[in-house]
Amino acid sequence: MGKLTIGCFSSLVGSLTLDFAVKLAEAAIKKGHEVDFWLSGNATMLAKKNQSKFRDYSHLAETIKELLGTGRFQITMCEACGKARGIQEEDVMEGFQIYSMDWYLASIYNADRLVHIGGE
Repeated sequence: MGKLTIGCFSSLVGSLTLDFAVKLAEAAIKKGHEVDFWLSGNATMLAKKNQSKFRDYSHLAETIKELLGTGRFQITMCEACGKARGIQEEDVMEGFQIYSMDWYLASIYNADRLVHIGGE
């Protein structure tokens, strides 16, 4: 099996790019692939711990926890994007990494496939 790197560059409120990117990662993991998942821009909000689940509103925290439990999934938040949104290390869910764009570039270099999602 191969390694897929997904870069999620989610836009403002109302975008489903983050939901799509997580579903893509989930499908790749189920097929036996490894996934490196990069959160940039507003997608960094996925890293916040203590998120509330509302009916008819996207809630991805449980899915991310399940993916992390597979051992074939890494999720990393852009350090600068997170800090710009007030997300500190102590605010981040367990299992998330926080790095600069260098991590993403290294992941791309070692990946079999790369998908950029969002940025509209």
